[in-house]
Amino acid sequence: VEIPKPDGKSRLLGIPTVLDRFIQQAIAQVISAQWEPHFHCHSYGFRPERSAHQAVREVQGTIRAGYGWVVDMDLQAFFDRVNHDRLMARLKSRCLDTGLLRLVNRFLKAGVSVGGHIEPTTMGVPQGGPLSPVLANVVLDELD
Repeated sequence: VEIPKPDGKSRLLGIPTVLDRFIQQAIAQVISAQWEPHFHCHSYGFRPERSAHQAVREVQGTIRAGYGWVVDMDLQAFFDRVNHDRLMARLKSRCLDTGLLRLVNRFLKAGVSVGGHIEPTTMGVPQGGPLSPVLANVVLDELD
């Protein structure tokens, strides 16, 4: 479905079936367990037991410690532009389960239904399910 954004544009949001959501959650738990211990300690987005409020407190503490700059960034249409090959290569660096990797790749390439017609997905991660935030952190971890 298309949902409106504050700037007047729209964003495609996937609504997974109950079974897809269940499978995505299971995959997300496995990938999170593999990657979470390695994520940067100052990374807060889409992480368990972390929040935007904690990120703000971290920034306030670094300012009090004498730092004068904060970089806050929003990567435009990030979820729509994730490179599948790069994401899969990152996942393979910590996950040796080829069955799990194949399943993730199938979710990435499943396509989207637009007006009753299935359109291929050659890039991006499907938004709206529990797997996408974990996959986004795997990609963004390189920047941290």
